[in-house]
Amino acid sequence: MKPEKKVAKGTGTATAIPSPPTASTPKVRSAPLWFPLLPAFLLGSASLLPRFNSNATLKTSVLAAAAFLLAGFVVLLLTRGKRILTYEFVPRRVHWVQMCMHSSVYAYWGYYWREVYHAAPLIVAQLLFAYAFDSLLSWTHRRTFALGFGSFPIIFSITLFFWFKDPFFHWQFVMVAIAYLAKEFLRWQRDGINTHIFNPSAFPLVVIGAVLLLTDSNDMTWGFMVAQTEFYPPYIYLAIFLIALPGQFLFGVTPMTLAAVSTTFAFSALYHAATGGFFFVDSHVPIAVFLGMNLLFTDPATSPRTFVGRIAFGVLYGATAVFLYEVLLAANTPGFYDKLLQLPFLNLSVKLLDRLATWPKLQSFDPTVWLKSWAPRQRHVAYMSVWALAFAGMSASGYLGDDHPGQWTPHWEQACAADTREACLNLYFLQDGFCTDGSPWACNEAGILLAEKYANPNRAAAAF
Repeated sequence: MKPEKKVAKGTGTATAIPSPPTASTPKVRSAPLWFPLLPAFLLGSASLLPRFNSNATLKTSVLAAAAFLLAGFVVLLLTRGKRILTYEFVPRRVHWVQMCMHSSVYAYWGYYWREVYHAAPLIVAQLLFAYAFDSLLSWTHRRTFALGFGSFPIIFSITLFFWFKDPFFHWQFVMVAIAYLAKEFLRWQRDGINTHIFNPSAFPLVVIGAVLLLTDSNDMTWGFMVAQTEFYPPYIYLAIFLIALPGQFLFGVTPMTLAAVSTTFAFSALYHAATGGFFFVDSHVPIAVFLGMNLLFTDPATSPRTFVGRIAFGVLYGATAVFLYEVLLAANTPGFYDKLLQLPFLNLSVKLLDRLATWPKLQSFDPTVWLKSWAPRQRHVAYMSVWALAFAGMSASGYLGDDHPGQWTPHWEQACAADTREACLNLYFLQDGFCTDGSPWACNEAGILLAEKYANPNRAAAAF
């Protein structure tokens, strides 16, 4: 967690509140010979589990990843000379808190879409690869490996938004490698500290997502089903709201979430008032976008550190989610990338946003200026209170939650008959999702729509 900003009295510049000293300094230990080999060995052993034996390509992917790691460690051990490999245990709070929040989402979501539980061994395989790859990078660069919970939020965040199907799972390890390579090499000086530029979870999703979009290979992933099934659990918006609260209290990221959700909701409400239709299918803020606004783009290390900067960051994220959704659908591509593609560009803007926050006219909107006597946690509670009121109001409107009219196919059937914007496409997406879940009626209706509206007899025949 980075130190919170405040404006020094009598100046127009932001100064950092120094963090309190830690209770103890992590102890550096020498790594025994088996230590660097253990994660790779466990990853290779995982291929013996029934989950990996269900698909030959999946098993080969895991074995290849383990072989790659073992080869890297053998080269490292042969070339290290007299250098001792060291590690230290650093259980950073920001990491284990995020781990707990993500785990809660998985537990609730997976109860209603069992493919999540079915993917648990795949998540463990990614974690083993992540720890091994991270340690290999550290020791290759002659650093002490920081052993902690840092890999959990990276892997959990990646899988919350899409993951590759079994025949293409080798690309999952590529995404994990991209995450750590970006964290290792794409860095800058920020407030006198050398730190990574990009959100480690979002960056590989964007890189691989762009490749999938350009090659029209989106069916290789569970991206669409992930975005759709996250709506299956009842009261899922409330669940995510509650799950995200500990992180908001500890790290002060509430202004970003509040601004992002409010911006998207306000646009959707205005669109509905002007057209009578719904810009998004089943909510004024789609559930996957809402999840991203609570547990993805709020990474404290790659977001602004000033209140005004965080508000601007949230507004930009919400506005670009709307823009990207329109662009993606207009290009006849899946809309679930709308909460991902903008993040690297927003990460690059954080220095500028924090500089803009020091302008005298903008400082009048900054509670850290006119509530100087409040401790940071007091301000965090105040932000959370405002966010709770806003969330309650949005939920009470009926357009954020389980009661949104767009969740029912009759609404989209009527809208499609009236030729409302994207209504037939939205209807098809709903029917196709239900069809994938095993509803013969939905398959039949999707086939009729494909044949009559889109003149696509081949896909219609497949649906029938």
